[in-house]
Formats: sequence, structure tokens, C-alpha cells
Amino acid sequence: MNKFFELIKRLMPPKGWKLTVAISLGVLAGLSATAFHISNATSYLSDNPRACINCHVMYPQYASWQHSSHRERANCNDCHVPHDNFLRKYYFKASDGRRHATIFTLRMEPQVIRINEPGKAVVQENCIRCHINQINHVTAVQVTGKNYKEGKGHLCWDCHREVPHGRVSSQASTPNAIVPSLPKPAPDWLMQLIE
Repeated sequence: MNKFFELIKRLMPPKGWKLTVAISLGVLAGLSATAFHISNATSYLSDNPRACINCHVMYPQYASWQHSSHRERANCNDCHVPHDNFLRKYYFKASDGRRHATIFTLRMEPQVIRINEPGKAVVQENCIRCHINQINHVTAVQVTGKNYKEGKGHLCWDCHREVPHGRVSSQASTPNAIVPSLPKPAPDWLMQLIE
């Protein structure tokens, strides 16, 4: 127990710095809480598909899913998140969310959004998981299953390409997508200052 208190004493700033460190930590905590609130971060813990459109770049995918047959039976997480155990599910959501947040915050999103390799593996697992009791079970296991993991099989969407997102190919080509309005142009006097 004494070692614990010694460690705490070592981590404490010198007397003259305590107020500065306290204010800095308060500002950092406030900025973090504000970012957490603005990004609606708690929504990502749910299975609500509207969480996927917190970033406007996902509107085409949301719109195409909303007009698909999968809408009645599956949400975004049913297809795009692992379901074999709780820890893997939330680890995947956190790591994928961090990647998405970084890309979208830095405005590096591509015009055509494509699924990455870990995401492909998860979607493939979920296709088989949901459709395992249907007539196509034998085909799915023979064509995909372990063969896909070895790089020898096919993905379900090699044949079922338009399920459930239709022909979404870019942010600009999706019907029924909610397109955010552009910001109002800067006033003329401000534009003159910039030039």
C-alpha cells in the first residue's frame, strides 16, 4: 500500500504547477466531453441503424438499405458486426469506429466507399449465420465457408451483388439519399479579406 502512495506522490506535479495542471486537465476533460456529445458517441453502442448516418457520408448506404428487403429482418450491425461473442463484437465496433471517425474527421472519405478486408470477413460470416437454415445452406457452405478463409472460395455477394445496397457506387449516385445542405456562402466582405 505504501508503494501505491509513493507512486501517486511521484505523479503529482510540483506545488507551483498544481493549478496549471488542474486547469489543463479540466479543459481537456471538457473538450473530450463536448466531442463525445457532439459526435453522439453513445448511439454507436446501440443497434439502431440511424447511428450509421451520424456521418453524412453513410446516407447512400442507409437509403439503399431502407429500400431493401433486408430492412425488415436485419439492421446494419446484423451484417457488419461479428456475433460470435460479446467481446469480439464491441472490439470490432470500437476499432472500425475509430477508423471511420479518423477518416471522416480528416475529410479523407473516398467518393466510393468500399468495405475493407476485416469487414468483408465479418459480412461473409453473417450471411452464412443468417441463411444457414435456408435452402441455400449447402451451397453457401460448399462455395464459401472455409474455402473463402483460405482464399479459394467466393463471397456471397459475388453472386448476390445488389443485396442489400442495390447499385450504390458513390455518394452522388444514390436515389432517396438524404443530402445535407451546403453551408451558406461567406459574406462578400469576408471573401474580400481572404483574397
